[in-house]
Amino acid sequence: MSQISNAIATRDNGPSSVIEQYKPELALVAASHVKVDTFARLAVGALRQNPKLAAAAQANPGSLMSALMTAARLGLEPGTEQFYLRPIKRKGQPEVQGIVGYQGIVELIYNAGAASSVVVEVVRANDQFNYVPGLHERPVHTVDWFGERGDLVGVYAYAVMQGGATSKVVVLNKDHIARAKAKSDGADTEYSPWRTDEESMWLKTAARRLGKWVPTSAEKRTAALERTDAPLPASPAPGVLEAADPDDETPIEGELVD
Repeated sequence: MSQISNAIATRDNGPSSVIEQYKPELALVAASHVKVDTFARLAVGALRQNPKLAAAAQANPGSLMSALMTAARLGLEPGTEQFYLRPIKRKGQPEVQGIVGYQGIVELIYNAGAASSVVVEVVRANDQFNYVPGLHERPVHTVDWFGERGDLVGVYAYAVMQGGATSKVVVLNKDHIARAKAKSDGADTEYSPWRTDEESMWLKTAARRLGKWVPTSAEKRTAALERTDAPLPASPAPGVLEAADPDDETPIEGELVD
């Protein structure tokens, strides 16, 4: 059992109480822009809205705090589309797993300050999509927002950098998505986001690939820093996404609670 799990076991292990008790520890690891009181309220709210999540947190409060520590370090809001909290079973035992959502990845890109905008969009069968590398700077995507768009067929992502240049454009088809899904633990279980919110998972896969080509940061650049001549990082901070979000890259022995 981990040190944090041992410490939690000696205290009141109700999930809401654990979060309150460990706010000082969260503050120590949190990105500088995180307001820990607000962060804690979001986490408690997520538990109250999802009885199965609350039960997993009650059974394994150490896993809850591990997930929350990761969210705090990245500066992402827990229990939102930035950072999902979901109940899983690992070797038959319930626990809480933290997963970075596609909006969280976009937030990490914005935090680095190198991008002025980030575009992540799905393409459906009845959309018009055209992108020829070397000919087009960015994809040309035309959508009939009030018509029947059809099934998902692809997804793309790119960033417009400060100064107007376009980053590498990531374009993924159904085969790319299928391979990413195959690496995701519990993808075919009832409560997997691959089944409950498939479009968001397509968006996340593209955003995650983009995050390997543009700078990402857990810390927001301050207005004062942006007024200086300090250079922007030329490449993503190593390990920011990989260490935080194993869901798409490293299959683990676990299944979602159903």
